[in-house]
Amino acid sequence: MKIFKTILAGLCLTAAISCTHTAEKTCCGQKNGTIETIMSRRSIRNYKQVPVGRDTLNKIMECGINAPNGMNKQSWEVRVVDNPEVMEKIKEAMAAANPEVNPDAVKGCFRDAPVMVFVANDPSYDCSPVDCGLLSENIMLSAWSMGVGSVCLGSPVRFLKHSEEALKILGFSEGYEPIICIGLGYANESPDAKPRDWNKVKFID
Repeated sequence: MKIFKTILAGLCLTAAISCTHTAEKTCCGQKNGTIETIMSRRSIRNYKQVPVGRDTLNKIMECGINAPNGMNKQSWEVRVVDNPEVMEKIKEAMAAANPEVNPDAVKGCFRDAPVMVFVANDPSYDCSPVDCGLLSENIMLSAWSMGVGSVCLGSPVRFLKHSEEALKILGFSEGYEPIICIGLGYANESPDAKPRDWNKVKFID
């Protein structure tokens, strides 16, 4: 019996090592949910106009704020807008504050996502942009794991920074600046994965 247990332990260890060193979506004969979520997530730019429940959004935000961050400063602020009327006010304010840009282009930059998450960083802390990036990735991956699509947007931030009215609606604390917008909603498309450049990755021996 002792020999049998030793052999079994050795087989389990070998299997664990094998799983660790593979990039497959399965591990030890079972699906690896984390890898599956990462590899299947796509940026969604076409959404069903269906609300995302607050319970789901709360869980997504909980995952977001549990992202790693420098010295646990949590140097982010998050504002979630899932009310269409509020979102329309923000769009109108941004369009009015950027008259040199076609109003439809300003309003369309949100991709009609039913939920918009606005993330602001603390410019006084040099690692704050990194923290906000980690927060955003947690939000998008956790959302996808629950069947909610996402898209990370930079262009709305450019328009938002010029609109005092829109910023007032969002109510960020003094000193915080918008840095990322994330659209959330149920996908109305299934885009293919775009190729990734493995030449960007090198092992240093």
